[in-house]
This record gives sequence, C-alpha cells and structure tokens, in this order.
Amino acid sequence: MAENFKYTPQDFKSDQEVRWCPGCGDHAVLSAVQRALPEISDALNYDIERYVFVSGIGCSSRFPYYVNTFGFHGIHGRASAISTGVKVANPKLSVWQITGDGDALAIGGNHFIHAVRRNIDINILLFNNEIYGLTKGQYSPTSKLGSITKTSPFGTVEHPFRPGELVIGAQGKFFARSIDVDVKLTSEIMIEAAKHDGTSVVEILQNCVIYNDKTHSLVIDKEYREDRTIVLRHGEKMIFGKNRDKGLILSGISLKVVTIGQGGFSMDDILTHDAFEANPGVHMMLANMAYPEFPVALGVIRNVKDSTYDDNVRDQVLEVMKTAKIKSVDDLLNSGETWEIK
Repeated sequence: MAENFKYTPQDFKSDQEVRWCPGCGDHAVLSAVQRALPEISDALNYDIERYVFVSGIGCSSRFPYYVNTFGFHGIHGRASAISTGVKVANPKLSVWQITGDGDALAIGGNHFIHAVRRNIDINILLFNNEIYGLTKGQYSPTSKLGSITKTSPFGTVEHPFRPGELVIGAQGKFFARSIDVDVKLTSEIMIEAAKHDGTSVVEILQNCVIYNDKTHSLVIDKEYREDRTIVLRHGEKMIFGKNRDKGLILSGISLKVVTIGQGGFSMDDILTHDAFEANPGVHMMLANMAYPEFPVALGVIRNVKDSTYDDNVRDQVLEVMKTAKIKSVDDLLNSGETWEIK
C-alpha cells in the first residue's frame, strides 16, 4: 500500500444493489465489515487487492457481491474447502469466509470443523439466525429445541449445535461472538480476527425478519442487553449489567454470576478475562453461557497462538526441496522406471 494512503469504507463498497430484505441483520454486518477493512489495511499494510471474500449458499452468501474486493460465490457447504484452497495456493491473501448456520454447520459441517482443526489462516464470519432463510424457513442445526418451523410444525426434537463449543472442541484457537445491531463491536472483533494468525471464527447473532424474527431478542434487545450480555475484553474484569454491578466468578469448577458488594463479593473476586490462555476450559464455559442463568458472552472469547496449516505446508515444502532429487515436472516424468517405445 502506498505510504500515507488510507482507505475509507467507501472504497470497499461495490456498485451492486444490496438485495437483502429490509431490516435484515445482514445489512449491519456488511456495514461493520466495510468499516473494519480500512482499519485492517492500515494496521497490517494490506492493499485492497489482497482481500478475497468466499461464500457458499444462503442469504449471507450474497456478501461477496457487495464488497469491492476479489470474491468467489461457491456452492452449498463448500465455502471452507474453497477458502482453504485459496489460502494454500496464495498465502499472501487475506481470506474472509462468509457463511450461515446452515451452510457451515449442516452440509458444510465436516469442511468447517476440519478447517478449524487445521488452523488455516482464514477468517470465518458465521451468521447465526437459527433458520434457513433463503429456502424459506426450515429449521437449522442451531434452531432452539422445540422451535416451530416449516419443517418442524410440532417443534424440533433435536438439540442444537453451539457454534462456540463446536469451534473450541475442534481445537479452534480463535472464537468470538457479536450481534448484528452492534456495528462498532463487530468491527472491533473483525480487526482482532484479521490480526490472528490462524483460523478465526466470529459468530454473529443475526436476525431474519421474515422467517425467524426476534430469535435473539430476549438477549440483545436494548432494554435487556446490558443485563443479559457481557462484553469480554482481554485483561479486563468480567463485569456486566446496567449498573456494572454483576460479575463472573469461579465456584468450584463452574462459573457463577454474583452481585458485587453483596454476599461478601468484591471486585477482587471477579474473574479477569484471559483470551490468550491455552487451556480451553474457561473459554468453553464462557462460549456456552446462555440466558437466563448466565449472560451471553460477546467479544473475543479465545485468541491463542499456534502454528498454522499454511505455514506448516510452506515449511515442509522448503525442507523437502533441500534434498529432493526431483526439481521439476520433467524430473518427475523421467524418474523411476522408464521405457522407450519404438
């Protein structure tokens, strides 16, 4: 990037008409991405040509058309496979995968968990509206138990995936969560995701106004949000509430919500968030917290450094090249037993 040149959000807006339903949470996420990319470019010295947005199938998967970057609109459930191929083929690219709870966790479930396990340096934005929106309202792998949908008219009998639990269980090193309506927090998280070397997964609690309206409302509506969510930041106390008087402590091997100043609990008793802790135990508990027993955790929950798949591939190739007798395709074709046909 040219010295002293700075991108603006406008530079990342394409000329395509945004075709999401009015009121869809995807609009806010798009805005957050377009705000974050200039800051990422400035922090990491990235040109606009360095970005690639990859998607599968679903409402969220229209995303590559709406950002002024390179993009690939793939097929259902295969966004992780395509993102992996793009990154391994050209490790210099900043690859962003846009996916939904159905695209990533149903037909794309195996690709998703193995991308996470391999720790490929890609950034996955997982839009979670707990429904299949594009195909008109079937229940998804994250739909709440008992949800009434077009394919579960009497209520689902399936226990849903918890994306954070799935990511951490697949040896994920970066997991964060945001909500569609908080553009500032989403942008902040995406900047941290971009800086992380390895697979980053950002779950975004997103609203589908047509087929699953207000699915997250008990947690994220303004009147409740401060008491029912907690924004985690590394090195800060785990406190929340409108009066900032509630916090999290460890009680035995479990988390517990307490009120500061009551029951003998002071600020000193409240846990300090350590996103860099390699042991996933507390991170798993934080990712799994659910209302009404706990506040829902937002922000960067886990951010642990480890070797990446793409770096390991590069290092292996360089090591093999030192002693390899085969240096080219011609060498390969003429290696081993050969015959001359006359």
